[in-house]
Amino acid sequence: MPEIVLDKEQIIMLQKAFNMFDTSKKGSIEKEKVRMILNTLGHSFNDQELEALLENEDRQGSGVLNFDSFCRVASHFLESEDDEALQKELKEAFRLYDKEGNGYIPTSSLREILAALDDQLTGDQLNEMIAEIDADSSGTVDFDEFMAMMTGD
Repeated sequence: MPEIVLDKEQIIMLQKAFNMFDTSKKGSIEKEKVRMILNTLGHSFNDQELEALLENEDRQGSGVLNFDSFCRVASHFLESEDDEALQKELKEAFRLYDKEGNGYIPTSSLREILAALDDQLTGDQLNEMIAEIDADSSGTVDFDEFMAMMTGD
């Protein structure tokens, strides 16, 4: 397979997504979390293709990927034009929910946005994602946290 070169913004976006799911800060994430990250970032993928890429990166069968392996897998599903369109969509979505222009939205609104972006997410997955985004348990997510989580901006 040809090596896909990621631009700096894509690497930053992937690093933020990776760090969000590397809750134990071990420098690795469980393979099944890659699927959730790709869904969260709005990338479509073929399950068999993803599974083959994951197996290729995890030859020892450890069940985890380091950041480099994660980038190699994720790079197969990144399309820069889609990222820009998604980013614009997310800014508009945030503004819709931040009616007073406070610069933050309640986590209940974030749940609606995430559910709308990916109708495959279960309630437990949404709770897990929101708990990681709202690390201080404030019940709100500011624009920067929201964009960092969704696009790496």
